[in-house]
Amino acid sequence: MPTLLWVYPQEHKSRETASQITRAENTFGRPSRASAMFLLTQGYALLSGPTLPIIGEGEVEPNDTYLEQLIASATAAVNYLVKRGVSERLGQTSPAENRIAIGGHSYGAFTTANLLAHSDLFCAGIARSGAYNRSLTPFGFQGEQRHYWEATTTYNHMSPFMSANKINHPLLLIHGAADNNSGTYPMQTERLYEAIQGLGGTARYVSLPHEEHGYRSREAVGHVLWEMVQWLNTYVKCR
Repeated sequence: MPTLLWVYPQEHKSRETASQITRAENTFGRPSRASAMFLLTQGYALLSGPTLPIIGEGEVEPNDTYLEQLIASATAAVNYLVKRGVSERLGQTSPAENRIAIGGHSYGAFTTANLLAHSDLFCAGIARSGAYNRSLTPFGFQGEQRHYWEATTTYNHMSPFMSANKINHPLLLIHGAADNNSGTYPMQTERLYEAIQGLGGTARYVSLPHEEHGYRSREAVGHVLWEMVQWLNTYVKCR
C-alpha cells in the first residue's frame, strides 16, 4: 500500500527523557486545516509522528550525530511498516524501491530534505515551510544552543542545501509567501528549489500568497492538499 511518513523529530539530552511517554496512546487524531490525515481518504497509509529521538548526553550535543540517529530511526520505521505488511517493496534489493514517501512541516520539512539527501529509504518527499540552510539561522535553531561559529561543521553537515546534489528523488516544496517565522523565511525554500533544479533533480515549488508559517485560508488549505495528493499519485501510487 502506498504510504506516507509525516515526521517531526525531537531532541533530548538523555535517553531517559527520550523514552518518556508524553501523550496518551489511546486518543483519536483530529485532522485540521492542511493535515496529512486527509491522505487517508485518498488511498494512502499514514504513519504520523513516528518517534525520531535525537539524543546527546554529557558533553555530546544531540545534533553532533543528528544525521546518523535520524537515518537509523527512519530505517526502523520503514522496516516496521514492511514487516507489518502495511507497505511494500517493489523489489528485493533496494529500499529505494519502497512505495513510501516522507513528509513534514517546518522542522519536519528540514528532516524530509535531509532523509532524501542522505538515504534511499523513500521514493518521494513533501516539505512544507522548512529551513534548509542552517548558515541562514546562525544563532541557533530548534534545540541547538550553539551559534554557527561555535559549531560550524554541525550546522553545515545538517543543512540539506549543502547536499542538494544528493537529493535524487522528487521533492515537493511548499511555503507561505508571508512566512514571518525568523527561522523559515521563504528564501530557504526558494534557494533549495533553485539548487535542485540547477543540479538536474526533480522538484516543484508552490508559493502560497499571503500565507504565514501555518496555512489558514480555505483557498490555501485546499491548494496544499491538492498539491500533496497529485504529487503522491504521480511519484508514489503510480510506481
